[in-house]
Amino acid sequence: MQWQVPENAQVADARNYYLRQRSGLQRVLAERGELYLHFLVEEVERRDLPLELALLPLVESQLDPFAVSSQQAVGLWQIIPSTGKTLGVTSDWWFDGRRDLRDSTRAALDYLEYLYATLDGDWLNALAAYNGGIGRVSRAVASNAARGRPTDFWSLPLPRETRNYVPRLLALSSLIAEPERWAVNLPPLQNRPAFVAVPTGGQLELGRAAQLAGVPKARLQALNPGHLRWATAPHAGDLLVPPDRATAFQQQLAQLSAEQRVQWDHYRVRRGDTLSRIARLFSTRVDLLRAANNLHSNFIREGATLVIPRGDDSALSIASRSGTKIPEARDYKVRPGDSLYRIAGRFKVRVEDIVAWNALNARAPIFPGQQLTLYVGDG
Repeated sequence: MQWQVPENAQVADARNYYLRQRSGLQRVLAERGELYLHFLVEEVERRDLPLELALLPLVESQLDPFAVSSQQAVGLWQIIPSTGKTLGVTSDWWFDGRRDLRDSTRAALDYLEYLYATLDGDWLNALAAYNGGIGRVSRAVASNAARGRPTDFWSLPLPRETRNYVPRLLALSSLIAEPERWAVNLPPLQNRPAFVAVPTGGQLELGRAAQLAGVPKARLQALNPGHLRWATAPHAGDLLVPPDRATAFQQQLAQLSAEQRVQWDHYRVRRGDTLSRIARLFSTRVDLLRAANNLHSNFIREGATLVIPRGDDSALSIASRSGTKIPEARDYKVRPGDSLYRIAGRFKVRVEDIVAWNALNARAPIFPGQQLTLYVGDG
């Protein structure tokens, strides 16, 4: 790492913030660091950027690609929708590139390089702009310059959140650089990639992909957090899998028949069409059409294009469960006192299914009024 960390009150306070939660920091590094840090470090090094930037997702999201803020910032790098759109990050019903490891890292590092260049090669001001916005930091710099005052980060009039944000990265980098000095026990991490990309050759159910790769579905989702639904996005060309499972996954994919994949037809809605008529036309179910097209009612517009799942397993894949009965989609509003465990017990489904159906972070709490989609049988 390159930066000289100043020993001022702001950095000391930030360092004490992390030292008060040593065990939490160690747990995050052990559990998520092994999945993501090698990749982050390599991407930062490949661009010849300060290595401290690889630690920014620890400040932003605690290395959690499923993290969502109250301002709808998402992913490791906590990218808001407008910034993601500006940076060309794909976000649709199937896939959110702000959660994807590669897309979000590419976008965040592109943005940081732009901020650095725009703010006259000052990394601390660039970090402040990443948090508080380029407009706010630029105005603060211009205001100080007009008054003959210094324009370094420590001298700028910025909101409290931003004034705390930059010292946290500096403090964290000092702890990682000198763990013995600060009595921090860093978990050992393998200096090798945690994943490789394997071409899928088309859309594929995530549950089936996990079986073919021989990895737990939770691990596959942790490596591919950008996929929001039960199957890979139609435009996604590959999946990330542990390196030691890549060859087996490729071999299994080569033996997969077309009927064992998620396949889709496309249908343009005509005057007089209803979902039930379209379902009969394609020998499928209304609730499956609603789920596949993110419809909250049976209302459809003339001229709209619907995707129609086809293939032997497409209907059952909605619920990620076996059996011959296609579950019914049901909207559920979270009540006070609810938990995922309680809801799963009430509707006789699995907690992990609720998490998958709604692209939830299993570690984050649910809250009253939150809307969930459940795929249940009778009742």
